[in-house]
Amino acid sequence: MPRSVAPQSKKTGLPPGALVHGGEKRRKAVQVSILEYHPQGLRETKLPPPGSGYALPEAPTITWVQVRGIHEPDVLAQVGNCFGLHPLILEDVLNSEQRPKIEAYPEELFIVLKMLSFDSSNGEVQAEQVSLILRPRTVLSFQETSGDLLSPIQERLRAESSRLRHAGADLLVHAVLDLIVDHYFEVLEKIGDRIDAVEEKLVQHPSTEALQEIQRLKRNMILIRKWIWPLREVLSVLQMEGSPLVQPETKIYLRDVYDHTVQAIETAEIFREMLSGMIDIYLSSINNRLNAVMKVLTIIATIFMPLTFIAGVYGMNFKHMPELDWKWGYPLVLTAMAGIAIGMLIAFKRKKWL
Repeated sequence: MPRSVAPQSKKTGLPPGALVHGGEKRRKAVQVSILEYHPQGLRETKLPPPGSGYALPEAPTITWVQVRGIHEPDVLAQVGNCFGLHPLILEDVLNSEQRPKIEAYPEELFIVLKMLSFDSSNGEVQAEQVSLILRPRTVLSFQETSGDLLSPIQERLRAESSRLRHAGADLLVHAVLDLIVDHYFEVLEKIGDRIDAVEEKLVQHPSTEALQEIQRLKRNMILIRKWIWPLREVLSVLQMEGSPLVQPETKIYLRDVYDHTVQAIETAEIFREMLSGMIDIYLSSINNRLNAVMKVLTIIATIFMPLTFIAGVYGMNFKHMPELDWKWGYPLVLTAMAGIAIGMLIAFKRKKWL
């Protein structure tokens, strides 16, 4: 189950910029790869953590440094030393429970994002933190796991006709943002399918299992809202502020991502409202079922009240009861009782109580 509160106890008492990993422990080693590209060519290098001897290529080459895994502070410290990263940036990279944000430094922009995925096996939304550092000709990306989250962008770069190969580093950051927002729609689509299935089940057969599924989906939507809403602020800053790292032509594409983000937020809000309404539907269905049961029991009790009265009267042990000596007394009493019951049922039916 995804966590809703970031664990900060490991950093208690430590100075700002202390490198402490706050996420899950992972066994796989951190992977570092460097992708250098320009309109005429591309070179990919997978290597151990770069040392201080690594030098950035000359213009017009764009360099994309990918770090897969943030669970080894020593490795991230080496990367930070190699590229001159501020200690506070590395601290935020290691804290995998950061909220999406953007921070401006003298020569770079630091962006924190959340890549979302949906685990169909347990019905939970999983979030993986992606941190980006934008410089004039360099982009550094840090992701929590060693998975190929950003592989679609690499495939685009391998195509010589790709727009990314002919643009600056800011368009590469846009591509990552666009990919992450597209994943939001995939997750929301899967959650929407689950909501439809639960709603249909809820109308036909309300059960505790359906209520548990509603609660699970509602928790997921709360976390999705927590992870998506700040991205709107990130995109607003990238569009509005006059950072020399973001070219005017790139801001047009960022506006498109902003529109998609707003659309994802609106969809998430609609789903939250639907889930809240489904809880009301569940409670109403349970109350209706209880009312139906109580109505049947009340009708049965009402019908048997006069029958019980008659049976009680003739059950009294008085000596002088003339009906006791009648030959047809017993059949007449049973017939009267049956007539009363049938008459009450007819009366209830006419009043539409049945």
